[in-house]
Amino acid sequence: MSATFGDERPPKEIRFGIGDVVGVTLFEAGSGGLFIPSEAGVRPGNFVTFPNQSVDANGYITIPYAPPIQTKGRTPPEVQRSIVEALKNRAIEPQVIVTLVEQRTSMISVLGDVNSPARFPANAAGEHLLDAITRAGGPKSQGFDEWVTLERAGRRATVPFGAVVYEPANNIYVHPNDTIYIYREPQTFLAFGALGFGGQDSGAQKPFDAWHITLAEAVAKSGGLKNDLADPGAVFLYRGETRRVAEMLGVDCAAFDGPIIPVVYLVNFRDPAGFFFAKEFAMRNKDVIYVSNSLSVETAKAMTYFRLVVGTVNDPIVAAQNALIIKNLLNTTTSTVAAVAGGASASP
Repeated sequence: MSATFGDERPPKEIRFGIGDVVGVTLFEAGSGGLFIPSEAGVRPGNFVTFPNQSVDANGYITIPYAPPIQTKGRTPPEVQRSIVEALKNRAIEPQVIVTLVEQRTSMISVLGDVNSPARFPANAAGEHLLDAITRAGGPKSQGFDEWVTLERAGRRATVPFGAVVYEPANNIYVHPNDTIYIYREPQTFLAFGALGFGGQDSGAQKPFDAWHITLAEAVAKSGGLKNDLADPGAVFLYRGETRRVAEMLGVDCAAFDGPIIPVVYLVNFRDPAGFFFAKEFAMRNKDVIYVSNSLSVETAKAMTYFRLVVGTVNDPIVAAQNALIIKNLLNTTTSTVAAVAGGASASP
């Protein structure tokens, strides 16, 4: 938020807009003036309160015996001075109090995945982003899957809700006519390879279910390394890093044109240092983990494939040999039967 809306100061004082309801009270120094009758001594004070009125479509309000008073885009003290200037030659030392009775234009909208979506008046004292979200009832969930979008004057910025909570720089002041949208988008990572959640070369999409998780926690959420399949020395993390970070890591970025450089991290869980690294390495949304199979598994795969190929080649030969054996057997059996039959017919 702070990167897009760099001005962290409170919003300027609220100004009148078209449709706002304005109240005007006028005081005169003595009775017998333009608005206070001569018998005003029985009144509680030398003042008159005009009926509340809305700022019209042209941005004006009306005061008796005065030209239309420009109100739109002005503050109450500015409107007060205009009314006094318009009546100073007709009323007795007039003094005016102008109030905002009903605010209809300097509004803040909070919608989406909150408990009480609402459009409410901006606070003249100023309020931060979290204050406005609180006025709308707060997020429906615990917040770690929530994202916050702030739209102001045609500009828009989106950050995780956790970034607003834990990074004060993102909890900026809201301004009149801001729109805040809260939506749920779980942070997830993809896990493939020899992990405990499935069989060989399986894969799954896993949610963070927390504000932050480390690589070690992500591997554990995926069932850990599968004992009979995984190679602990070949755990890979695939991620897109900014060009600056990639260059700091020593990656040759000359072959890439965009601002995001694909980077592959290799973690060796055979080395205890790899566990400490994984414990401190924070996961990001849409990271990809791949655990390679061990050499013995790959060898077994190769042997299985080899046996399949050899078997495929040998099957026709074995079938032909079996057919020949059966044919020979049938011929021998036929000859034997014929000989026996001939001997039987030659007997007296």
